[in-house]
Amino acid sequence: MPGVSARSLSLEERRQLAVNLTRVLALYRSILDAYIIEFFTDNLWDTLPCSWQKALDGLEPPELASQLLGMPGEGEEVRYRSVWPLTLLALKSTAYALTFTRMPSFQTPSEFLENPSQSSRLTAPFRKHVRPKKQHEIRRLGEGHLSRFMSLGLGLMVKSIEGDQRLVERAQRLDQELLQALEKKRSLQVVPRGPYHCPHHVVRWVDPTALCEELLLPLEEPQQGGDTRLLLTGLHACGDLSVALLRHFCCCPEVAALASVGCCYMKLSEPGGYPLSQWVAGLPGFELPYRLREGACHALEDYAERLQKAGPGLRTHCYRATLETVIRHACPELRRPGVQGIPRVHELKIEEYVQQGLQRVGLDPQLPLNLAALQAYQAQENRVVAFFSLALLLAPLVETLILLDRLLYLQEQGFHAELLPIFSPELSPRNLVLVATKMPLGQAFSTLETEDG
Repeated sequence: MPGVSARSLSLEERRQLAVNLTRVLALYRSILDAYIIEFFTDNLWDTLPCSWQKALDGLEPPELASQLLGMPGEGEEVRYRSVWPLTLLALKSTAYALTFTRMPSFQTPSEFLENPSQSSRLTAPFRKHVRPKKQHEIRRLGEGHLSRFMSLGLGLMVKSIEGDQRLVERAQRLDQELLQALEKKRSLQVVPRGPYHCPHHVVRWVDPTALCEELLLPLEEPQQGGDTRLLLTGLHACGDLSVALLRHFCCCPEVAALASVGCCYMKLSEPGGYPLSQWVAGLPGFELPYRLREGACHALEDYAERLQKAGPGLRTHCYRATLETVIRHACPELRRPGVQGIPRVHELKIEEYVQQGLQRVGLDPQLPLNLAALQAYQAQENRVVAFFSLALLLAPLVETLILLDRLLYLQEQGFHAELLPIFSPELSPRNLVLVATKMPLGQAFSTLETEDG
């Protein structure tokens, strides 16, 4: 999906972008506010303009990928089967123009060209227990696995903060396992000699509105006459943890730099987690309710790829929306209940899915079903996919506003900050890293944008 580079914008242009984003999001909030599982119960299709319905109705998933999301298949040209209304074309163009680009300077990471499951840029000990997605992120940002790589791989003094005691204990076991593997390689003289520093793990919940002294304590006494200089980094720091990192960076003189990749925007506290900047807080319509922030966490590139393949797995949203109609008919007060995952949905008949879904929400799976009605809902599968694709087109605007607010907040505090796409979005949907320093770094930000940086 095309977009604008944050680095190319001046402060005034960034402020104007925030203005434009709030206006557009207010205009199309009904689409973003909608829950796809209420497609039939709330008649979402008829909430779209009639001209949009006519343009989108009957489009196959690959056509939605290329024509709406702007992601045609390899060697494919975008061809419209009908003339789209100007309002829909304007929405598409606006979404492209106001979204921060998620494409790094490289396309397919070269580290996976030989083996799509193993990064060629990490040695075997650092790939163990780590999925390809995380290998790519570790190598680029350089989680527990990040702290393990930074300490045992790069020789840095690292403190890792985690709120779950069980995860800390597991991380400590993996540290020792990796340390033993490295010592074995050292005995074979495969790696250079030198001291190994295991991460120092701390069990602590970090309050986004207060400073955590444990986070700032150095692991060793600074050399005489020297200052303690800390780098705060969070690889997919969930919800308010990203906000806490920003506040610590701004308030603590010993913190020299920040590198943060946020996620789980729906877990941001209100108020406190958003907005952070005075500029965005002063704009009309800046509010981002839970549903909008949740939608901003979707993986656009992954869904576009699923659209291109047009696999049967796309019917899941239609099946779940159909189940919602049956649930509300049987129990009107039960709305949007969580449904435990039903395996191999695409292989089930719709009535089989509904029966299993009823059982998972505590209702009688043998309730009499109107099979003709269920099949009529299933026949609208492409409409469900089209509506979800519309919401997905708008979702990056929400993420852009959240990240732009953080960027403006840092600039209002007088710090140097940039927002860079450094992960491949196909591997890591949340791929924009917020980098900030208290001293100008010249070309350092540019270096991060290259694959070898």
